[in-house]
Amino acid sequence: MPFSSDEIPNPRQSVLRERRDAAVSGHLERTPAIYRGAIRIHPEADDWSRRRDDAPPSLFLTGPIGVGKTHTAWQASRQWLSTTVDRFGRVPSIETWRSTALFDALRPDNRDYDAKALTGTLQRADLLYVDDLAAARVSPTGWTQERLYEIFDERYINRRPVLITCDVLPGQISHIVGDRVSSRLGEMCRGGVLLLEGDDRRKGGVAA
Repeated sequence: MPFSSDEIPNPRQSVLRERRDAAVSGHLERTPAIYRGAIRIHPEADDWSRRRDDAPPSLFLTGPIGVGKTHTAWQASRQWLSTTVDRFGRVPSIETWRSTALFDALRPDNRDYDAKALTGTLQRADLLYVDDLAAARVSPTGWTQERLYEIFDERYINRRPVLITCDVLPGQISHIVGDRVSSRLGEMCRGGVLLLEGDDRRKGGVAA
C-alpha cells in the first residue's frame, strides 16, 4: 500500500533523529554516573538549554554548595546538545571540565596534555562547560591564567557559549581566573547568571 503524503518518511528527519540520539547517548556515557538521571531543572536553565530565542547565549549557575548546580548543568548540556543537533543538522562539540582538572591540564609541565593544543580545542568547541570554577584553593600560575585568557577571549569574540557552575558570582572570581577573564565572563553571561537556592542536597535537602 502506498504512503499517504502525511505518512511518507522524511529521510532528513530520520537522519537527524538518529544523529541526535547517538550524540545524546554518547554524551550520557561521558557523564559521571551520579548526574545521569533526568531531573527537573530551573525554567531559565531549561530555556537556555533549549535555545529559546530570548535566552542568553551563555549560562552561569551560581548558589551555595549542594543546591544542584552541577546536576543542573549536566542535564542542561544534554538538552542543549539535542536541540543544537536538530537546529543545525550536525553534532556539536562539547568540552566538559572540572576547573581543578582544567587548571592542571593547562600547566606547562603537565605531561598528559599539550597545553597549547588543549587551548585550541577549548577555543573551538561549540560549548565549553567548566564545573566549580572557584574550587581551586590555590590560584593558577601566570602561565595558566594566560591560557585561560586565550580560551575565553577567543570564545568571547566569536560568541561561542560557555556553561559555568560556581558558588560565587562572575565578578568575584578574578583572583582565580584573572581580571580579563572575569570581565569577559560577566559580559558573556549577562542576563544568564542564575542563582539556584535551597538546602544542601547531600545532607538530605531539596534544591530549588
